Amino acid sequence: MTERIELGLKDANAGCACCASPTDAAAAETSQSALARDVFVDGMTCSHCVSSVTDELSSVDGVESVTVSLNAGATSRVTIHSAVAVDPSLIKAAVEEAGYTLAPQPS
Repeated sequence: MTERIELGLKDANAGCACCASPTDAAAAETSQSALARDVFVDGMTCSHCVSSVTDELSSVDGVESVTVSLNAGATSRVTIHSAVAVDPSLIKAAVEEAGYTLAPQPS
């Protein structure tokens, strides 16, 4: 005798990322970090510098993640991901607290 067990899944594509359509997965990822802002920082030379800036920026309310593209001894690009707009003065203060300065965008 074969018994059918109902698991309660009516729509196989609903509810989990592995079965969702690519559009649904992209929308979920976008909603988590809707904003990305690039700032430029002078003076970082090593991974310790990157860690200091990342830690300070990550402590700012609203910041979800920080990515640094290190350009040792020159101007580095720092991308700040957030769900809401972050006050630029808080970003500046965090970078300065780490011991670095904001720079204009390189041309």
